[in-house]
Amino acid sequence: MRSTTLGKTLVAGLAAFAVGLMTSSALAQDKVELIYSDTVPEADIRTTILRESFGQCLGDEFEFTSYHGATLFAQGTELTAMQRGNLDMASLAIFDFYNQVPETTILGTAYLFRDYDHMRAVYDGDALADLYAQIEEATGVKILANPYIGTRHVNIRGDREVMTPEDLAGIKLRMPGGEGWQFVGEALGASPTPLAFTEVYTALQTGAIDGQDNPLPADRAMKFYEVTDQIILTGHLIAANQFSIGLEKWNSLTEGQQAKVQECALNFQNALDQSTLDQEAELVDFFVGEGLKVYEPNKEAFRNHVLDYYMNSQYSADWPEGLLDVINGL
Repeated sequence: MRSTTLGKTLVAGLAAFAVGLMTSSALAQDKVELIYSDTVPEADIRTTILRESFGQCLGDEFEFTSYHGATLFAQGTELTAMQRGNLDMASLAIFDFYNQVPETTILGTAYLFRDYDHMRAVYDGDALADLYAQIEEATGVKILANPYIGTRHVNIRGDREVMTPEDLAGIKLRMPGGEGWQFVGEALGASPTPLAFTEVYTALQTGAIDGQDNPLPADRAMKFYEVTDQIILTGHLIAANQFSIGLEKWNSLTEGQQAKVQECALNFQNALDQSTLDQEAELVDFFVGEGLKVYEPNKEAFRNHVLDYYMNSQYSADWPEGLLDVINGL
Protein backbone atom coordinates (compact mmCIF):
# COMPACT_ATOMS: atom_id res chain seq x y z
CA MET A 1 0.00 0.00 0.00
CA ARG A 2 2.78 2.36 1.00
CA SER A 3 4.74 1.41 -2.16
CA THR A 4 1.70 2.21 -4.32
CA THR A 5 1.27 5.59 -2.63
CA LEU A 6 4.93 6.44 -3.12
CA GLY A 7 4.67 5.40 -6.76
CA LYS A 8 1.67 7.61 -7.33
CA THR A 9 3.45 10.51 -5.60
CA LEU A 10 6.55 10.01 -7.73
CA VAL A 11 4.51 9.90 -10.95
CA ALA A 12 2.62 13.03 -9.94
CA GLY A 13 5.86 14.80 -9.11
CA LEU A 14 7.43 13.87 -12.43
CA ALA A 15 4.32 15.00 -14.26
CA ALA A 16 4.38 18.33 -12.47
CA PHE A 17 8.08 18.72 -13.26
CA ALA A 18 7.43 17.97 -16.94
CA VAL A 19 4.60 20.50 -17.03
CA GLY A 20 6.91 23.03 -15.42
CA LEU A 21 9.58 22.41 -18.05
CA MET A 22 7.03 22.72 -20.83
CA THR A 23 5.72 25.96 -19.36
CA SER A 24 9.23 27.40 -19.00
CA SER A 25 10.05 26.38 -22.55
CA ALA A 26 6.86 27.94 -23.83
CA LEU A 27 7.61 31.17 -21.97
CA ALA A 28 11.14 31.23 -23.38
CA GLN A 29 9.81 30.67 -26.89
CA ASP A 30 7.30 33.51 -26.42
CA LYS A 31 10.09 35.98 -25.76
CA VAL A 32 11.17 38.23 -28.61
CA GLU A 33 14.84 37.63 -29.36
CA LEU A 34 16.92 40.66 -30.36
CA ILE A 35 20.54 40.11 -31.45
CA TYR A 36 22.75 43.21 -31.51
CA SER A 37 26.30 43.78 -32.81
CA ASP A 38 28.73 46.63 -32.06
CA THR A 39 32.38 47.52 -32.64
CA VAL A 40 32.97 49.03 -29.18
CA PRO A 41 34.66 46.70 -26.67
CA GLU A 42 32.85 44.70 -24.00
CA ALA A 43 34.39 46.90 -21.29
CA ASP A 44 33.38 50.20 -22.91
CA ILE A 45 30.97 52.38 -20.94
CA ARG A 46 28.72 52.46 -24.00
CA THR A 47 28.23 48.71 -23.63
CA THR A 48 27.17 49.10 -20.00
CA ILE A 49 24.78 51.93 -20.85
CA LEU A 50 23.29 49.92 -23.73
CA ARG A 51 22.55 46.91 -21.56
CA GLU A 52 21.16 48.95 -18.69
CA SER A 53 19.18 51.64 -20.51
CA PHE A 54 18.01 49.56 -23.48
CA GLY A 55 18.32 45.87 -22.63
CA GLN A 56 16.89 46.09 -19.12
CA CYS A 57 14.32 48.65 -20.22
CA LEU A 58 12.78 46.10 -22.61
CA GLY A 59 11.58 43.92 -19.74
CA ASP A 60 10.73 40.24 -19.57
CA GLU A 61 8.96 40.10 -22.93
CA PHE A 62 12.30 40.39 -24.77
CA GLU A 63 15.58 38.47 -24.84
CA PHE A 64 18.25 41.03 -25.75
CA THR A 65 21.76 39.73 -26.51
CA SER A 66 24.57 42.09 -27.48
CA TYR A 67 27.98 41.24 -28.99
CA HIS A 68 30.87 43.69 -28.81
CA GLY A 69 34.37 44.34 -30.14
CA ALA A 70 33.22 43.36 -33.66
CA THR A 71 33.23 39.72 -32.54
CA LEU A 72 29.96 38.86 -34.27
CA PHE A 73 30.21 41.02 -37.40
CA ALA A 74 33.12 43.14 -38.63
CA GLN A 75 32.80 46.91 -38.67
CA GLY A 76 30.96 48.03 -41.78
CA THR A 77 29.27 44.67 -42.44
CA GLU A 78 26.41 45.06 -39.95
CA LEU A 79 24.00 46.61 -42.45
CA THR A 80 24.39 43.70 -44.87
CA ALA A 81 23.91 41.24 -42.00
CA MET A 82 20.67 42.99 -41.03
CA GLN A 83 19.43 42.95 -44.61
CA ARG A 84 20.11 39.21 -44.86
CA GLY A 85 18.24 38.55 -41.63
CA ASN A 86 21.38 37.41 -39.80
CA LEU A 87 21.32 40.33 -37.36
CA ASP A 88 18.47 42.23 -35.74
CA MET A 89 20.06 45.44 -34.47
CA ALA A 90 23.24 47.52 -34.66
CA SER A 91 24.64 51.00 -34.11
CA LEU A 92 25.41 52.03 -37.68
CA ALA A 93 27.38 54.99 -39.00
CA ILE A 94 25.63 57.28 -41.47
CA PHE A 95 28.23 56.36 -44.12
CA ASP A 96 27.03 52.74 -43.93
CA PHE A 97 23.96 53.84 -45.90
CA TYR A 98 25.82 55.80 -48.57
CA ASN A 99 26.02 53.18 -51.33
CA GLN A 100 22.28 52.52 -51.20
CA VAL A 101 21.11 56.01 -50.23
CA PRO A 102 23.66 58.57 -51.51
CA GLU A 103 21.57 61.40 -50.06
CA THR A 104 22.63 60.39 -46.56
CA THR A 105 26.12 61.78 -47.17
CA ILE A 106 24.86 65.19 -46.04
CA LEU A 107 24.71 63.92 -42.46
CA GLY A 108 28.34 62.83 -42.64
CA THR A 109 29.53 66.25 -43.78
CA ALA A 110 32.21 67.67 -41.51
CA TYR A 111 31.24 70.94 -39.80
CA LEU A 112 27.57 70.42 -40.70
CA PHE A 113 26.48 70.89 -37.10
CA ARG A 114 27.43 73.94 -35.06
CA ASP A 115 27.31 72.15 -31.71
CA TYR A 116 25.59 69.37 -29.80
CA ASP A 117 22.30 71.25 -29.46
CA HIS A 118 22.18 71.91 -33.19
CA MET A 119 22.84 68.24 -33.93
CA ARG A 120 20.11 67.17 -31.53
CA ALA A 121 17.63 69.63 -33.04
CA VAL A 122 18.26 68.20 -36.51
CA TYR A 123 17.91 64.55 -35.49
CA ASP A 124 14.96 65.05 -33.14
CA GLY A 125 12.85 67.24 -35.42
CA ASP A 126 11.04 66.61 -38.70
CA ALA A 127 13.83 67.77 -41.02
CA LEU A 128 14.99 64.22 -41.78
CA ALA A 129 11.59 62.55 -42.18
CA ASP A 130 11.85 62.18 -45.95
CA LEU A 131 15.45 60.95 -45.73
CA TYR A 132 14.51 58.35 -43.13
CA ALA A 133 11.69 57.14 -45.39
CA GLN A 134 14.23 56.73 -48.21
CA ILE A 135 16.53 54.76 -45.92
CA GLU A 136 13.75 52.38 -44.89
CA GLU A 137 12.59 51.81 -48.45
CA ALA A 138 16.06 51.31 -49.92
CA THR A 139 17.77 49.36 -47.13
CA GLY A 140 15.03 47.63 -45.14
CA VAL A 141 16.39 49.16 -41.94
CA LYS A 142 14.63 51.45 -39.48
CA ILE A 143 16.52 54.09 -37.46
CA LEU A 144 15.18 54.14 -33.91
CA ALA A 145 17.45 56.76 -32.34
CA ASN A 146 20.64 58.73 -32.92
CA PRO A 147 22.72 58.62 -29.72
CA TYR A 148 25.55 61.14 -29.44
CA ILE A 149 28.96 59.43 -29.27
CA GLY A 150 31.09 62.57 -29.13
CA THR A 151 32.78 65.19 -31.25
CA ARG A 152 35.60 63.85 -33.40
CA HIS A 153 39.07 65.41 -33.15
CA VAL A 154 42.41 64.60 -34.81
CA ASN A 155 44.83 62.62 -32.64
CA ILE A 156 48.41 62.11 -33.93
CA ARG A 157 51.92 60.94 -33.11
CA GLY A 158 54.90 63.30 -33.12
CA ASP A 159 55.36 66.98 -32.33
CA ARG A 160 54.22 68.57 -35.61
CA GLU A 161 51.97 71.52 -34.75
CA VAL A 162 48.71 71.45 -36.69
CA MET A 163 46.93 74.78 -37.00
CA THR A 164 45.48 74.56 -40.53
CA PRO A 165 44.56 71.78 -43.00
CA GLU A 166 47.85 72.36 -44.80
CA ASP A 167 49.66 71.21 -41.67
CA LEU A 168 48.10 67.74 -42.04
CA ALA A 169 49.65 67.20 -45.48
CA GLY A 170 51.29 63.78 -45.64
CA ILE A 171 49.82 62.62 -42.32
CA LYS A 172 48.55 59.03 -42.64
CA LEU A 173 45.27 59.46 -40.81
CA ARG A 174 43.27 56.36 -40.04
CA MET A 175 39.64 56.66 -41.04
CA PRO A 176 36.98 53.94 -41.04
CA GLY A 177 36.53 52.06 -44.30
CA GLY A 178 34.20 53.44 -46.95
CA GLU A 179 34.34 56.30 -49.45
CA GLY A 180 32.51 58.77 -47.24
CA TRP A 181 34.92 58.36 -44.34
CA GLN A 182 37.93 58.56 -46.61
CA PHE A 183 36.60 61.79 -48.06
CA VAL A 184 36.40 63.33 -44.59
CA GLY A 185 40.10 62.59 -44.14
CA GLU A 186 40.91 64.18 -47.50
CA ALA A 187 38.81 67.25 -46.72
CA LEU A 188 40.76 67.71 -43.48
CA GLY A 189 43.98 67.84 -45.51
CA ALA A 190 45.38 64.44 -44.50
CA SER A 191 46.16 61.21 -46.35
CA PRO A 192 43.34 58.91 -45.18
CA THR A 193 44.06 55.24 -44.49
CA PRO A 194 41.16 52.78 -44.06
CA LEU A 195 41.52 50.56 -41.01
CA ALA A 196 39.20 48.68 -38.66
CA PHE A 197 38.61 50.31 -35.28
CA THR A 198 39.98 47.29 -33.43
CA GLU A 199 43.31 47.53 -35.29
CA VAL A 200 44.04 51.21 -34.67
CA TYR A 201 46.02 50.90 -31.42
CA THR A 202 48.56 48.48 -32.91
CA ALA A 203 48.87 50.54 -36.10
CA LEU A 204 49.65 53.65 -34.05
CA GLN A 205 52.07 51.72 -31.88
CA THR A 206 54.03 50.40 -34.87
CA GLY A 207 53.89 53.63 -36.87
CA ALA A 208 51.82 52.09 -39.67
CA ILE A 209 49.63 55.19 -39.33
CA ASP A 210 50.43 58.66 -37.99
CA GLY A 211 47.11 59.36 -36.38
CA GLN A 212 43.40 58.78 -36.13
CA ASP A 213 40.23 60.75 -35.49
CA ASN A 214 37.69 59.87 -32.84
CA PRO A 215 35.70 61.46 -30.03
CA LEU A 216 37.57 61.91 -26.76
CA PRO A 217 35.65 59.13 -24.94
CA ALA A 218 36.74 56.64 -27.61
CA ASP A 219 40.34 57.83 -27.35
CA ARG A 220 40.31 57.02 -23.66
CA ALA A 221 38.37 53.77 -23.93
CA MET A 222 40.77 52.43 -26.60
CA LYS A 223 43.83 53.90 -24.82
CA PHE A 224 45.03 55.72 -27.93
CA TYR A 225 46.67 58.25 -25.61
CA GLU A 226 49.30 55.60 -24.82
CA VAL A 227 50.59 55.59 -28.41
CA THR A 228 50.04 59.22 -29.54
CA ASP A 229 51.44 62.60 -28.55
CA GLN A 230 48.79 65.20 -29.23
CA ILE A 231 45.10 65.87 -29.76
CA ILE A 232 44.12 68.71 -32.08
CA LEU A 233 40.62 69.87 -31.17
CA THR A 234 39.36 70.20 -34.73
CA GLY A 235 35.78 69.31 -33.71
CA HIS A 236 35.07 68.40 -37.31
CA LEU A 237 32.26 65.88 -36.77
CA ILE A 238 29.64 66.06 -34.04
CA ALA A 239 28.97 62.38 -34.25
CA ALA A 240 25.88 60.31 -33.66
CA ASN A 241 25.36 56.65 -34.42
CA GLN A 242 22.19 55.38 -36.06
CA PHE A 243 20.72 52.91 -33.54
CA SER A 244 18.82 50.69 -35.96
CA ILE A 245 16.67 47.59 -36.33
CA GLY A 246 15.95 45.48 -39.40
CA LEU A 247 12.48 46.17 -40.81
CA GLU A 248 11.75 42.45 -41.04
CA LYS A 249 12.24 42.13 -37.28
CA TRP A 250 10.41 45.40 -36.61
CA ASN A 251 7.38 44.36 -38.67
CA SER A 252 7.22 41.04 -36.83
CA LEU A 253 6.55 42.88 -33.54
CA THR A 254 3.15 43.83 -32.22
CA GLU A 255 2.29 47.52 -31.90
CA GLY A 256 2.89 47.29 -28.18
CA GLN A 257 6.28 45.65 -28.67
CA GLN A 258 7.26 48.26 -31.25
CA ALA A 259 6.32 51.03 -28.83
CA LYS A 260 8.46 49.43 -26.12
CA VAL A 261 11.50 49.03 -28.39
CA GLN A 262 11.16 52.65 -29.53
CA GLU A 263 10.79 53.87 -25.95
CA CYS A 264 13.90 52.00 -24.83
CA ALA A 265 15.89 53.18 -27.86
CA LEU A 266 15.24 56.79 -26.89
CA ASN A 267 16.06 55.90 -23.29
CA PHE A 268 19.43 54.61 -24.51
CA GLN A 269 19.95 57.74 -26.60
CA ASN A 270 19.31 60.04 -23.64
CA ALA A 271 21.56 58.05 -21.31
CA LEU A 272 24.44 57.85 -23.77
CA ASP A 273 24.12 61.54 -24.67
CA GLN A 274 24.49 62.56 -21.04
CA SER A 275 27.36 60.16 -20.39
CA THR A 276 29.24 61.40 -23.47
CA LEU A 277 28.76 65.06 -22.55
CA ASP A 278 29.92 64.38 -18.99
CA GLN A 279 33.04 62.57 -20.22
CA GLU A 280 33.94 65.28 -22.72
CA ALA A 281 33.76 67.89 -19.97
CA GLU A 282 36.62 66.23 -18.08
CA LEU A 283 38.72 64.42 -20.67
CA VAL A 284 40.94 67.28 -21.84
CA ASP A 285 42.38 67.45 -18.33
CA PHE A 286 42.78 63.68 -18.34
CA PHE A 287 44.79 63.64 -21.57
CA VAL A 288 46.96 66.56 -20.47
CA GLY A 289 47.65 64.61 -17.30
CA GLU A 290 48.74 61.67 -19.45
CA GLY A 291 51.35 63.88 -21.12
CA LEU A 292 49.55 64.73 -24.36
CA LYS A 293 49.55 68.18 -25.89
CA VAL A 294 45.92 69.25 -26.37
CA TYR A 295 45.11 72.45 -28.25
CA GLU A 296 42.65 74.11 -30.61
CA PRO A 297 43.77 74.89 -34.17
CA ASN A 298 42.44 77.61 -36.46
CA LYS A 299 38.96 76.11 -36.66
CA GLU A 300 37.75 78.75 -39.09
CA ALA A 301 40.49 77.71 -41.51
CA PHE A 302 39.49 74.06 -41.12
CA ARG A 303 35.80 74.78 -41.47
CA ASN A 304 36.19 76.89 -44.62
CA HIS A 305 38.59 74.41 -46.23
CA VAL A 306 36.40 71.40 -45.47
CA LEU A 307 33.09 72.93 -46.57
CA ASP A 308 34.65 74.26 -49.76
CA TYR A 309 36.05 70.77 -50.42
CA TYR A 310 32.56 69.30 -50.06
CA MET A 311 30.83 71.91 -52.18
CA ASN A 312 33.22 71.15 -55.05
CA SER A 313 32.74 67.38 -54.83
CA GLN A 314 30.31 64.72 -55.97
CA TYR A 315 28.93 64.46 -52.46
CA SER A 316 27.16 67.81 -52.38
CA ALA A 317 25.44 66.89 -55.66
CA ASP A 318 23.70 64.04 -53.81
CA TRP A 319 22.36 66.20 -50.98
CA PRO A 320 18.55 66.44 -50.93
CA GLU A 321 17.50 69.77 -52.40
CA GLY A 322 16.91 72.39 -49.74
CA LEU A 323 17.90 70.18 -46.78
CA LEU A 324 21.14 72.06 -46.08
CA ASP A 325 19.18 75.31 -45.75
CA VAL A 326 16.72 73.63 -43.40
CA ILE A 327 19.56 72.26 -41.24
CA ASN A 328 21.38 75.61 -41.17
CA GLY A 329 18.13 77.34 -40.19
CA LEU A 330 17.55 75.22 -37.11
